Amino acid sequence: MEDIDRILERIEDGSGLSRPGPPPLSSRKHVLYVEHRHLNPDTELKRYFGARAVLGEQRPRQRQRVYPKCTWLTTPKSTWPRYSKPGLSMRLLESKKGLSFFAFEHSEEYQQAQHKFLVAVESMEPNNIVVLLQTSPYHVDSLLQLSDACRFQEDQEMARDLIERALYSMECAFHPLFSLTSGTCRLDYRRPENRSFYLALYKQMSFLEKRGCPRTALEFCKLILSLEPDEDPLCMLLLVDHLALRARNYEYLIRLFQEWEAHRNLSQLPNFAFSVPLAYFLLSQQTDLPQHELSSAREKASLLIQQALTMFPGVLMPLLEYCSVRPDASVSNHRFFGPDAEISQPPALTQLVSLYLGRSHFLWKEPATMSWLEENVREVLQAVDAGDPAVEACENRRKMLYQRAPRNIHRHVILSEIREAVAALPPDVTTQSVMGFDPLPPLDTIYSYVRPERLSPVSHGNTVALFFRSLLPNYTVEGERPEEGVPGGLNHNQGLNRLMLAVRDMMANFHFNDLEAPREDNPEGEGDWD
Repeated sequence: MEDIDRILERIEDGSGLSRPGPPPLSSRKHVLYVEHRHLNPDTELKRYFGARAVLGEQRPRQRQRVYPKCTWLTTPKSTWPRYSKPGLSMRLLESKKGLSFFAFEHSEEYQQAQHKFLVAVESMEPNNIVVLLQTSPYHVDSLLQLSDACRFQEDQEMARDLIERALYSMECAFHPLFSLTSGTCRLDYRRPENRSFYLALYKQMSFLEKRGCPRTALEFCKLILSLEPDEDPLCMLLLVDHLALRARNYEYLIRLFQEWEAHRNLSQLPNFAFSVPLAYFLLSQQTDLPQHELSSAREKASLLIQQALTMFPGVLMPLLEYCSVRPDASVSNHRFFGPDAEISQPPALTQLVSLYLGRSHFLWKEPATMSWLEENVREVLQAVDAGDPAVEACENRRKMLYQRAPRNIHRHVILSEIREAVAALPPDVTTQSVMGFDPLPPLDTIYSYVRPERLSPVSHGNTVALFFRSLLPNYTVEGERPEEGVPGGLNHNQGLNRLMLAVRDMMANFHFNDLEAPREDNPEGEGDWD
């Protein structure tokens, strides 16, 4: 499959004709360079199953295009409501040092829809959001909110459809100079108007991974990371290694580590510390490489995994437990890898380890991988018993570096919904109100217009309950009383069913109206965008 990719790249580069996007790079592409064709999951699915299986019984393309814009992030569907500009736009703020800084903007009409959305969330009446989407079918935050509600109701198809519609709405608003692929365009997460784009990309990436498209999900991950790589507001560095391993793109993960280790200290993140040696080891298992490259990769893998085990000894025993492997007594009873290794970890480190193991433990289950890990565990124990000074140095570094996890890591944990990591969140985070459409907003938010205060009848409780409340406004925790005059007396299941019926009715009505509505003249929509 990779050979086919290389052939396609040579054809594209040598033809002199290419799709819209940045010019071909004469040198090595930027590590965050995003390829348009890998943003389409059909490209990956065709590789696995063939074009005929993917296309199936799709109808031939209609010559008349209802949608006026060719997009890369998603393909518009005939079941969507007729597109009209919702009042969302993007402007260029400044360009400096080879970077371009952009920001989404809301028109007065869109601001009114945004205010209505916040009121709908506070009203404890989910139908209000559905009503808002009937009048503003491309309001992004409403689409994100309803998508989460559909997902919790296990209607994955509708949840994904709503996210794709949100992405389409935002891509139609792109500035002409905004590039998805160059890696030089920036969006400041402190601006609320930009956050919706980050969250829509993240949710689409999650759907793609669950759908079995890790290569496409990796491309979305690189795109999110490229929008603000220094601040990394959604902490994509905690996920990019996992997607690269799942996509078997070991060279990319190794290259990212080599280029960023010096200034980002990636080896101090447990996920990179363990994923990079695993990538080297899996690379050494490939038979199509020269023998000297295989030997070099195996040596590098062993060196890095020993460093990882020395720096993060508390990872080993939980990892073996996840993989249903019983360690030797000489390992489990040793003071270095024993119970104290996990208990003595700083809370912030425990959270990172829980996140990594909850997400990536199955990548280690292969017998060959476990045998290689066992060899290196014994090497580490010999070094510990011999009094290697690196052991004490790593212990001191752990105590110093992992005092408290920053806010972007907490935000990533909430979005990941990995049970083990959420359980390790500190109390000051779990007692906050977490809104599904804007989890843990930055403390230094930059507001471009005045918004109504987000008052909530409940200002206490755990994160899970508050998160459900943001998704389903009439959700009540056991023991709560609905406020007087507020239709919040329905139980949880009634609220879920009521919301889903309303969403399905809305989607059905849109489909019916689109079929019956006369075609409007749209000079922007004429012609084909192939």
